[in-house]
Amino acid sequence: MSSGKEIRLKNREGSDLWTAVDAETGVASQGRSRQEALENLDEAVEGYRGAGRPPTEEELRELGIDPEENESGGELPDILE
Repeated sequence: MSSGKEIRLKNREGSDLWTAVDAETGVASQGRSRQEALENLDEAVEGYRGAGRPPTEEELRELGIDPEENESGGELPDILE
């Protein structure tokens, strides 16, 4: 859980939700307890950093993408840089 980096936890008075923010990435998440907020933050930060695996050819086909014409990598569009 949480990489040992700076994490900010908040619970607004009168709310049953906790908010957790990873200071390094700016990624935020929430949960109904401190523990849940931190676990959700871990998952969100992993997603932010690109954790996971590339989709299979079958998964691409299910999304209507021809794997033979699909290109990965290269330059990002300006809006994503």
